[in-house]
Amino acid sequence: MHQEIKEWLKAIIHPELKQNITDAGLINKIEINEKQIRVVLLYKKPVDPFANTIKRNAEELLKLKIKNKEIIVENLFPEVKTKKYEGLTAVKNIVAIASGKGGVGKSTVTANIAVALAMNGYKVGLLDGDVYGPSIPKMFGIENEKTEVTVEEGIELIKPIEKYGVKVLSIGFFVDPNQALIWRGSMATSALKQLLEQTEWGELDVLLIDMPPGTGDIHLTLVQTVAVTGVAIVTTPQEVAIADVIKGISMFRNPSINVPVLGIIENMSWFTPAELPENKYYIFGKGGGERMAKQFNVPLLGQIPLVQSICESGDKGKPIVNAHSIEAEAFRTLCNNLLTSLEERNKMEPTKKVEITHK
Repeated sequence: MHQEIKEWLKAIIHPELKQNITDAGLINKIEINEKQIRVVLLYKKPVDPFANTIKRNAEELLKLKIKNKEIIVENLFPEVKTKKYEGLTAVKNIVAIASGKGGVGKSTVTANIAVALAMNGYKVGLLDGDVYGPSIPKMFGIENEKTEVTVEEGIELIKPIEKYGVKVLSIGFFVDPNQALIWRGSMATSALKQLLEQTEWGELDVLLIDMPPGTGDIHLTLVQTVAVTGVAIVTTPQEVAIADVIKGISMFRNPSINVPVLGIIENMSWFTPAELPENKYYIFGKGGGERMAKQFNVPLLGQIPLVQSICESGDKGKPIVNAHSIEAEAFRTLCNNLLTSLEERNKMEPTKKVEITHK
């Protein structure tokens, strides 16, 4: 049966190694007795963000194949340390950038906020929390980079990649950018948790987290793992977008979560053609972001125009705030307003990690 188990486990692929766990040599031991089958996986690195996901998948697969025995899968790592790393204690503010739906330009906004903060002298980190569709590496021009593992206080940690003065980490550094991530919710939340807890962020004034669109498991995992200082909601000006904003704000304002909303960011506020830079065409409506901000009693942090240069800058891996233009100035204004809102928020009690119980 040992060989059968190894063959079955070939169905499980390690995303970074791009091999199944059998051929990759991760199966360290298989023990079989009358009541139980125990599989021990030994990983090649002391920190592996996919370990919990692989363990869970292996257990589920073997339980489908073997009905009459208890299945146990264990993870082992080289030079595992038992001391807990408290790396996020040196992070002053954790700010989530969220949206009620996809397609509103949330990742573009997040990338430019990060660079604008760094240009103002702040120590900034950016975690790409959109584990299903990581786009931050592309926007920073580092999609082909690979992270390193370093040692701090005797514990092995992932070292973020630094670009434009921003420490960047994304699940995109560990997987093929051309392959879709087909993950269950538990797999995605496990990956986010490991990226948060096993990363050498160092001292940061602000850690920005680019959240997936909507509300779901990833958002709950975030607020359960770290104390989020506040959240900014990205939307577009259309009236129909208000329903999505309501969902986002309602989740973070839920009494069991209670994360302060720093404000609303209106993206694609108007269209300005390159040949007519003074003209504004409100193709998605006008004033929607301002009305939403008033309705929810939060600041309107900024209005970002829809211009071709913003899209081109993201595709080239050069955030627009590095340029001298009207749209770059819009991002810098947004950044300043976000800092003001953050300062006001920090006059209140600090956020606590959420403890959600299921009755």
